[in-house]
Amino acid sequence: MAAYSRAQLLLLLSSVCLCGFGSVHGLKAASGPAELHNPLVLRPADPPAKDAPAAAAAGASQPRRATGWKLSEEEACREDLTRLCPKHTWTNNLAVLECLQDRKEEIDIAPDCNHLLWNYKLNLTTDPKFESVAMEICKSTITEIKECNEVERGRGYLVSCLVDHRVNISEYQCNQYITKMTSIIFSDYRLICGFMDKCKEDINSLRCGSINIGHKDIHSQGEVIACLEKALVREVEQQDRAHPIKEECQKAILRVAELSSDDFHLDRHLYFSCRDDRERFCQNIQAGEGKVYKCLFNHKFEEAMSEKCRDALTTRQKLISQDYRVSYSLAKACKLDLRKQRCSLDTSLPRAREARLSYLLLCLEAAVHRGHPVSGECQGEMLDYRRMLMEDFSLSPEIVLHCRTEIEAQCSGLHRKGRTLHCLMRIGRSDRSNAIDSVCQNALQTLIQSADPGGDYRIDRALNEACESVIQTACKHIRNGDPMILSCLMEHLYTEKMVEDCEHRLLELQYFISRDWKLDPILYKKCQADAARLCHTHGWNETNEVMPPGAVFSCLYRHAYRTEEQGRRLSRDCKVEVQRILHQRALDVKLDPELQKRCMTDLGKWCSEKTDAGQELECLQDHLEDLVSGCKDVVGNLTELESEDIQIDALLIRACEPVIQAHCHDVADNQIDTGDLMECLVQNKHQKEMNDKCAVGVTHFQLIQMKDFRFSYKFKMACKEDVLRLCPNIKKKVDVVICLSTTVRNDTLQEAREQRVSLKCRKQLRVEELEMSEDIRLEPELYEPWNAECCCLKEQKKQLSQRCHQRIFRLQEVEMSDPELDYQLMRVCKQMIKRFCTEADARNVLQCLKQNKNSELMDPKCKQMITKRQITQNTDYRLNPVLRKACRADIPKFCQSILNKASEDGELEGQVIACLKLKYADQRLSSDCEDQIRVILQESALDYRLDRQLQMHCSEEISRLCAEEAAAQEQTGQVEECLKVNLLKIRQEACKKVHFHTKKV
Repeated sequence: MAAYSRAQLLLLLSSVCLCGFGSVHGLKAASGPAELHNPLVLRPADPPAKDAPAAAAAGASQPRRATGWKLSEEEACREDLTRLCPKHTWTNNLAVLECLQDRKEEIDIAPDCNHLLWNYKLNLTTDPKFESVAMEICKSTITEIKECNEVERGRGYLVSCLVDHRVNISEYQCNQYITKMTSIIFSDYRLICGFMDKCKEDINSLRCGSINIGHKDIHSQGEVIACLEKALVREVEQQDRAHPIKEECQKAILRVAELSSDDFHLDRHLYFSCRDDRERFCQNIQAGEGKVYKCLFNHKFEEAMSEKCRDALTTRQKLISQDYRVSYSLAKACKLDLRKQRCSLDTSLPRAREARLSYLLLCLEAAVHRGHPVSGECQGEMLDYRRMLMEDFSLSPEIVLHCRTEIEAQCSGLHRKGRTLHCLMRIGRSDRSNAIDSVCQNALQTLIQSADPGGDYRIDRALNEACESVIQTACKHIRNGDPMILSCLMEHLYTEKMVEDCEHRLLELQYFISRDWKLDPILYKKCQADAARLCHTHGWNETNEVMPPGAVFSCLYRHAYRTEEQGRRLSRDCKVEVQRILHQRALDVKLDPELQKRCMTDLGKWCSEKTDAGQELECLQDHLEDLVSGCKDVVGNLTELESEDIQIDALLIRACEPVIQAHCHDVADNQIDTGDLMECLVQNKHQKEMNDKCAVGVTHFQLIQMKDFRFSYKFKMACKEDVLRLCPNIKKKVDVVICLSTTVRNDTLQEAREQRVSLKCRKQLRVEELEMSEDIRLEPELYEPWNAECCCLKEQKKQLSQRCHQRIFRLQEVEMSDPELDYQLMRVCKQMIKRFCTEADARNVLQCLKQNKNSELMDPKCKQMITKRQITQNTDYRLNPVLRKACRADIPKFCQSILNKASEDGELEGQVIACLKLKYADQRLSSDCEDQIRVILQESALDYRLDRQLQMHCSEEISRLCAEEAAAQEQTGQVEECLKVNLLKIRQEACKKVHFHTKKV
């Protein structure tokens, strides 16, 4: 028969069908011999309706010659056929059948004609001669298909088996034959092999329609199958537990849906529901290979789509979610890939689970992410169905089941275009811990993993539509569909190019992507080897209780900033991606799963009013000491990372862009930042390019660094060993700096053979001291908003509390030992230092300036600043490093009684210097000490303010007797001369005594 043409084939079919029709086709034949051999025909058959046309009944019951009988000649159908079918079809019974069964059921065709058509089709599927034609036309195909070769002959099973395996039929004529039979069989559920046996009880219990031939005897009963399909969907969603469908019927329902997957005509309910919509949206789409289904799916949420069609499409999509084989195009495109990637060989899973669309997508996505080849055709189909899952939440049974309360309460009426899912995502990232049930949250996370929108933003229709304008302007240089689009959108978050709707959709999606490192495809690609090596991860879609997805990124970033000495570092490519993610997460605390989890309480307690971008993290840093231990650890670790790579703080970097471009572009361009960029920003805080936003951000970070020395990366790396050895148990940076500085100063003054603080630490220590001297706010104990008295600074020390006074003294002691740390001096005298002291050692700058103080070229402001520093030094010998070193042996020898009474952090008010002056008069000092005292005497003779004892005890007398001299801008000894002249007028004994000693010296 292989030589037959298509016309000969159809002619043969017609003749064979007619040959077998005479014995069983009429109303009486329904209970005849054919019925006894067909398990699908139930007994007893109902008699014909009393009011049926007599001629039709009579004609139907009389035998006819097989060779010339035609449906068009039967009185029961003649009128309908003439009215509904083209004339050229009248002579071919199969053409007539195909024409009539696509008509609306009860509306267009008379009941008697329906009944006649049913019996005719029943005979076609059960007639032995019809089966024999199948055996002859499909001989080689039957041999190849084991299941069909073994079925029992003569019961209609062979044709049904060939229909089941029609996608494997390569013979042209056999394929044409089975295609025709398919359209006949699928027009009525009772003709599908085994369907009635498996689903009879469920049809009755679910009231899906009568199973008796005469009760609802119309030629198309797709509504019955549709009823069962909807019941199956409800059961999966646990909305209908009263009538559970038997497992064998469930399989039969899905099998019917699978067999009707290539041609939408075969899904009778959907066909009739969507005929008008097909003409409206898919008129030029040829039926077959599931093309019409896909077209209708794409238009499902169009306003013009009828609700009846939309419901039918949704039901079919839900069946695809249960069994991917219900999609002809997906099953065909991915068949070889599924086998190649071993996606159907997981023996630990039930067969139904393997067929789930989500399982297929996860398995194939895992292959793609691992770099294994998956055909472009299959990936295209996967993309379509991933988009489908994101568009309609109802296609995910877990979402319908576990998120029903949230949907009804807060997301109703947002069904279309992914809006419901984004509504649930918005609730999921809410600040309230109980905003969404954890089971619903997990269902959302699972759906996001299955759909994998991180791989292609277009999958998320809501995001795509909201961000289209931003993508066109800010990300137009990136290929459409590239995973970097999402990263580009994040880079423009909170910028002028971002629109509000896009911002919301983006953060909603990123919240869930951030909770599973695998959902960022670029991160996964670059870091999968590192994650397996360092964090013991498994495959893309495999779970690991020891290292869950949310913990993997934390593991990666812990290794990202390790030094070579610490070992087990990330590869360069992976570190770049980890840094990219950290930069993005810094924009919103909710994008850091660990931080949000551990700091939920503290965020509500301390930061509820901090709602602007970046404010929540800053707030947590400000309240670091107040946070619960778990939150404090997370915030501390993150701040420590920021100190090494300040670019993690994307908002600060944006604000500081002008300064970076003008002064720090060389360090900003470095791939590895080790604190250089922040150091550069600090050094350039007073440049004209510095704006308020950047200055506030830089100062804030400096203030945060004061809370823990680990928050200053360079300081930590340079001094951590010194801190552990010399300053154990000290954590605050300011205390660590003072501890180390004191050690350096003592070693220097005592001329120790070897400095206890390492050279690299001493260098970095000076940088930290200089920063602290620049801004009093970097001394937390000196600057507290509620402690106003500490704002008086050095000039008002007498008015300070003892604690504040002590801190000021210690700060001044550090500054005097290293003038470079004296920010005010270095700023005011910058030009004079260049003029007079270019060759001087940095620690001797003040000494150099003092020597040139009276030069005609000296700037008046600088001269005034030098005088202030001299006055400060003369209040206490410890603030004059040169004097202290020169007189280190003389002071304990001659002035020990004064030292015994002194406090460690309080000024001696010039007492030691006064003591040394007296010994100078007696010529008892060492030569080095004597030289220094002589300089002090010379300077104080010209300016009384440099003699602390005189100023302290004679201030009232000077105001009374020498006010005009004291008010002179330039001091040249006028006040001292005035006091000499008015010696007898001095009333205070202390002043007389001091003045007497001064004259003596």
